[in-house]
Amino acid sequence: MKDATRAWQRMLSGRRLDLLDPSPLDIEIEDIAHGLARVARWNGQTSGTSAFSVAQHSLLVEQIVGQLQPGSSAAERMAALLHDAPEYVIGDLITPFKAAVGLDYKALEKRLMTAIRVRFGLAGEEPSALTTLIKKADRTAAFLEATQLAGFSLSEGRRLFGRHKRFESIELSPWPAGKAKRLFLERHKILLRSI
Repeated sequence: MKDATRAWQRMLSGRRLDLLDPSPLDIEIEDIAHGLARVARWNGQTSGTSAFSVAQHSLLVEQIVGQLQPGSSAAERMAALLHDAPEYVIGDLITPFKAAVGLDYKALEKRLMTAIRVRFGLAGEEPSALTTLIKKADRTAAFLEATQLAGFSLSEGRRLFGRHKRFESIELSPWPAGKAKRLFLERHKILLRSI
């Protein structure tokens, strides 16, 4: 008999992650890094021989958080690194699609994010000031990706994502999935030691 209500995903680590009721015990950083390194930002509509992955985007956002707030703690930087971690299992839905799907998607994403945060020693709910900082860094990263890789003009990027002149010197080039995974895992390990 087919399991019509299956809401779990088997991970390469062997873990079985229940999407409706995710447990921090079923979350492994290797699964997150592997998945994020293979999920393409901008639905893959970027230039380069490799896709610009969510893992590379996450590293970029964490870097920008460090530049926006130089005294940020390892826990704050970890929160930035993991800000899109649920996408390792649910994919990177573009913002217009998330809006169309509505609240059910957001509730699922929030439950998964809470389990991920708890798994890596962060508070289940992020302080609002940190959320604001990460969103600012995320918009900056989106501007850089859009204008350098996804075909947006500078004026279109500024109109959609704001002005980010301070960061326009950052040059992006998509990495192969293996490199994105390795660098994501390395950064996670460094931050985790300091939390």
